[in-house]
Amino acid sequence: MTKIISLVILQAVFSFTFLPISYSASNLIETTCKQTPFFNLCVSTLRSDPGSSTADVAGLAHIAAGSVNSKATATLNQITGLLKIAKDPNLRKALQRCVDSYNTIVKADIPVAIEAILKGNPNFAVDSATDAANEAQVCEKSFANPPKSPISDSNKAMRDLTAVLESIASLLL
Repeated sequence: MTKIISLVILQAVFSFTFLPISYSASNLIETTCKQTPFFNLCVSTLRSDPGSSTADVAGLAHIAAGSVNSKATATLNQITGLLKIAKDPNLRKALQRCVDSYNTIVKADIPVAIEAILKGNPNFAVDSATDAANEAQVCEKSFANPPKSPISDSNKAMRDLTAVLESIASLLL
């Protein structure tokens, strides 16, 4: 009986010991995300990464940058797939411009943002996030004349995610 009581007490001690950590992480995510233009997107993005439970603000910025990179890579793959089947020369031209834009995001903008966060230089992270959003906008504007953009939703998602990254990186200034 004494062992059972000891185990219950031990379990209670551990539960209360780790409760503040998870509460603090959740609180940091919510506090951070309230300072972004897309609270729900921010919270869902950060919470989807298990590392967010122990991350500081710089860690949250790193997670956001990784999410932007994943979305940009997925969008680039989507564009490449569309380009392979597109017959309309105007559509092909716009899609090729988007390939260029998303290659810039994946190969330059986001790697610079990640490196800047890791090295404690949030100005470059903010600038790179802004550049990535601008590239997604350039892609969307490539469809100014018919045909209509087949990737508008992906471009909007990129702009929204980069706004979250930019806001979180700005908190590090």
